[in-house]
Amino acid sequence: MTDTGTPAPPRRSDATRTAILTAARERFAADGYERATIRAIARDAGIDPSMVMRYYGSKEGLFAAVLDVNLQLPAPEGLDPRRMGEILVGHFLDLWEENEVLTVMLRVGVTNPAGGERLRGVFRDQLVSLARHVCPDPEQAPARAALVASQILGMALTRYILRLPPTVALSREEIVAWLGPTVQRYLTAPYPAPYPR
Repeated sequence: MTDTGTPAPPRRSDATRTAILTAARERFAADGYERATIRAIARDAGIDPSMVMRYYGSKEGLFAAVLDVNLQLPAPEGLDPRRMGEILVGHFLDLWEENEVLTVMLRVGVTNPAGGERLRGVFRDQLVSLARHVCPDPEQAPARAALVASQILGMALTRYILRLPPTVALSREEIVAWLGPTVQRYLTAPYPAPYPR
C-alpha cells in the first residue's frame, strides 16, 4: 500500500517473472523440455535471454519454477469421507480447466525424466497426505494415492492432451459420476485380497 492507501503498483521484476513463466509454460508445452530454449522463451516474453538466466539461473531452474504446483487439495477435515472420490474428481477437473501448468506438467512429464520426477513428487507429496486422512490404514496411503493418481492422470491425458473425442464430449457431471465411485473405492474400500494364481 502507498501512503495514500492505494495498492502499490506491481514491481517491474514481478511483471518480468510473470512474463517469463507464461512464455516458458507455453514453450515447454509446445516444444517439450529438450527442444525449448532460453533464447526462444526470452523472445516470447519480449526480454533479453540474460534476464531469464538472472531470475532462474538455468533452463533447469526455470523448468522447476514452471512446475512448482500446489494442487490445492481440499482439507479432509470437515468433509464427508464417503464423498471424497466425488469431491476429488470435481476438484481436479476444475484445476485442469483453469490451470495450464498442469497440462504442461503432464505433457512434459510423460516425455522427460525431470518432468516425470516433478510430476511424481507433486502427486506423492500432496495426494498421499490426503489419502492418509481417509483410508482405513494409513500405511496403505501410498498405494491408494497412486491408484487415485492413475485415474486422475489417465482422465487428464485423454481429455486434455490426447483429446480423445468421447472423453472430451463428456460433461463434468458425467466424469464425476463415472470416476467418483472408483476414486472413492481406491481411498476407502477394504484392501482387496490378491486373486489366487
